[in-house]
Amino acid sequence: MSPPLVSAQADARRRVGVSSFGTALVVLALLIPATIVLSGSVGVTEVSFTDSLRILAGHLLPGMPWMTDGSLTPLQDQAVWSFRLPRTLLAGVSGAGLALAGALMQAVVRNPLAEPYILGVSAGAGLGAVLVITLGSAAVAGLGLSTAAFAGALVTGLVVYLLARQHGMIAPTRLILSGVAIGSLLSAITSFLTLTTEAQNVFSVLFFLLGSVSAAELGDTVLPALVLLGVAVFAMAQARRLNALLAGDEVATALGVDADRLRSRLMVAAALLTGAVVSVSGGIGFIGLVVPHVARILVGSHHRRVLPVTILGGALFLMLADLLARSVAEPTEVPIGIVTAVVGAPFFLWLMRHRRSARGGMNR
Repeated sequence: MSPPLVSAQADARRRVGVSSFGTALVVLALLIPATIVLSGSVGVTEVSFTDSLRILAGHLLPGMPWMTDGSLTPLQDQAVWSFRLPRTLLAGVSGAGLALAGALMQAVVRNPLAEPYILGVSAGAGLGAVLVITLGSAAVAGLGLSTAAFAGALVTGLVVYLLARQHGMIAPTRLILSGVAIGSLLSAITSFLTLTTEAQNVFSVLFFLLGSVSAAELGDTVLPALVLLGVAVFAMAQARRLNALLAGDEVATALGVDADRLRSRLMVAAALLTGAVVSVSGGIGFIGLVVPHVARILVGSHHRRVLPVTILGGALFLMLADLLARSVAEPTEVPIGIVTAVVGAPFFLWLMRHRRSARGGMNR
C-alpha cells in the first residue's frame, strides 16, 4: 500500500474519531443526569420520574415552591435525596475510577485485555475489609472498614510494584504475574477468614467482596472523587506520552518519553484509584476491561479522546448496573459486582475469541 494512501486512511480515521468523540460526549452528558433522575424514581418508596427531578432540583435550587406545597412527602424526599442519590453518585464515581484505572493499566502492559485488578489491589482491599468484619478493628490497629480496605490496597500495590521491578525497571510480564500471584494468596487468606468466621458475618463479607453501593452516604464519595479528579488530570496531561507508550518502549524513547518512569507513575496512579474505589464500593469487576475497549472502538485510540469517554462511560455503566442490581430481584438487592460480571464476562470471552479485533482497537 502506497504511503499517500496510508496517510489518507489515517486522516480519515482521525476525522471519524474526532466526530465520534463529540457525539459520545454529548450523549454521555445527557444520559448521566437522566440516569441520576431515573435512579431517584426506582425503589420501594414510589416516586415518579418527574417527582424525582423536582426533589433534586428543589435541593439544588433553594426556594422552589413544590418543596413546601405538600405535593411531595417527607418520605419521598428522604428516599431520593438521602438514600438513592448518594448511592448513584458513588456508583458513578466508582465506575469512572475503575474504567480510568483499566485504561491506564492497559497502557502500562500494552494489552487491551488488562484490567486494574491484575495488580492484586482488589484482593488486598478485600483482605483489609474482611479482617475488620471477621476479627474486629483491633486486628488492623483500630482502622475502620473503608480505611482498612484502602490500606490493604496500598500495601498490596507497593508489594506488587517492588516484585515487578527487574534490573531497576518495571517488566510488564513480571507485573502481571506478581499481581496474579499476590492476589491469589490474599484471596486464599480472605476465603479462610470467611470460612472460619461466625455465620452472621458471612453475608457482610460476601456483599463487600461482590461489590455494593447500597449503604452509601454522600461522605463516601469524597475520597474516591478526589483521587479520581487527581488521576484524571494527571492522565490527560500524559495523553501524548500514553500514545507513545502504546507504540513500544523503543518508539517512546525515540520520542523523548522515559517509558519506565511513565509506567511506574501510571501504575501508582491506577493502584491509588483502584484502592480508593474498592475501599468504599467493594470488588466490582470487568468495568476496567470493558469500558476502555468500547471507548477505543467508538473514538479511536488517541488518549485525549479515549480517557474522557472512558471516565464518563464508566460512570454511566455502573449507574445503570446499580439500577439493575436493586430492581432485577426486588425487594432483594443483588450485589452490583454480579451485574457487571454478567455483562463483562461474555464481552471478555468475545474479546478473547476476536483477539485481532481487540488488538486493532488499541491501534486505531
